[in-house]
Amino acid sequence: MSRIGKKVIDVPNGVSISVASDNLVTVKGPKGVLTQQVDIDIAVTLEDSSLTLKRPTEQKRHKAMHGLYRALINNMVVGVTEGYKAQLELVGVGFKAVAVEQILELNLGYSHSIFMSIPKEIKVSAEMPKGKPPIITMESVDKQLLGQVAAKIRSLRKVEPYKGKGVRFVGETVRRKAGKTASK
Repeated sequence: MSRIGKKVIDVPNGVSISVASDNLVTVKGPKGVLTQQVDIDIAVTLEDSSLTLKRPTEQKRHKAMHGLYRALINNMVVGVTEGYKAQLELVGVGFKAVAVEQILELNLGYSHSIFMSIPKEIKVSAEMPKGKPPIITMESVDKQLLGQVAAKIRSLRKVEPYKGKGVRFVGETVRRKAGKTASK
């Protein structure tokens, strides 16, 4: 049996979960509302303050779906109670970030500025502390959406291994390469 799939999801106080007949799971909490369509083969049962998922057979597909949907629903419960936060730092000379409402303006060493529209579900802010690289902070209840937007921002200037310049998560370590050594 799936180790992740067989774990019971504890529903904290202030969070309500409803399961529709077509396996649409809705999680409401103090920070927002999230919905997830669960595969029709996976049985979702809600008892008191715990939610369990069961699979019909031991097929490989059912095993994969069992763990997947349990993790997604657990992420929804954590998101509507605590929320998720991602911080990116821009390492490089002249790199800047400015957030105005839901538009993020990035200067990443290209000849032009990059304007990126952030979904309304994500709260974004940018700060430029003196003597440190600029930091972009994003907060959301949806872990999947937050990770996708953070990955998109990272892909605009990937961290290169020689000088370590680029967009990275705060606290991320980058494997550095030695580079060429001078002959003679």
